[in-house]
Amino acid sequence: MQSLFDILMLLLGVARTLIFTYFIMSWLISFEVLNVRQPLVGQIWHTLQRILEPIYGPIRRFLPNMGGIDLSPIAALLGLEVIRIILINNLSLFY
Repeated sequence: MQSLFDILMLLLGVARTLIFTYFIMSWLISFEVLNVRQPLVGQIWHTLQRILEPIYGPIRRFLPNMGGIDLSPIAALLGLEVIRIILINNLSLFY
């Protein structure tokens, strides 16, 4: 069962990394440091959007409109952190 805990923690870490990458890329695209017309940048950006949109979509429906500021990545990171804390606090269930 310890391996199940390790796999869950790995998946949370991967999800966190993807969200941070999306967040940083969105700022770099907004400030025109990156251009989505470049093949590699566009491919990475659209892949991240396809992966994370099922997570962000329901969160965006509950968050109020902030005038162009998307708070769904922050809410998703907070949710992942809550899940991580719950898993760590219930570590004894995995033994």
